[in-house]
Amino acid sequence: MTAHARQRLDRTDIGILNQLQQNARITNAELARAVNLSPTPCFNRVRALEKAGLFKQHVTLLNPEALGLSINVFIQVSLEKQIKDALARFEQAISERPEVMECYLMTGDADYLLRVVLPDVAALERFILERLTKMPGVSNIRSSFALKQVRYKTALPLPASGLTLPDQNADEAEWT
Repeated sequence: MTAHARQRLDRTDIGILNQLQQNARITNAELARAVNLSPTPCFNRVRALEKAGLFKQHVTLLNPEALGLSINVFIQVSLEKQIKDALARFEQAISERPEVMECYLMTGDADYLLRVVLPDVAALERFILERLTKMPGVSNIRSSFALKQVRYKTALPLPASGLTLPDQNADEAEWT
């Protein structure tokens, strides 16, 4: 597939992707059975999907509570200036913090939204006072504790009927 070619994913491709999103350790034989293929064509399709750049990475999702990481906090951060260099400095500094699970550049009142996972409130206090407030350009910090995780998923929603992958130079995906 060339960099400018468009590829159509059919129902079987979508089925493969959905199965792999649920269990990346599924064997090829199990995957083939689940999508009604024989093992060799299934293996070839998985390789083609991988070659098309559809797999970001393979990971194991750990249980934070079992590891003593029971505090899940959302932190809104505003910067003094929203200029390119200030944004880049903050993003570099925040990317080095292992407790920051997610970081989004936002529209609205705050410049960034962070999701931070920590063992306890004392660790949160240390993170805010010793790390976050000392990052260059930070002007305002607001925290909200998650009381309960109602839904958490990593699987992306894929249309069962298939889809056409966007051209690498296109601005939007074409969902069908």
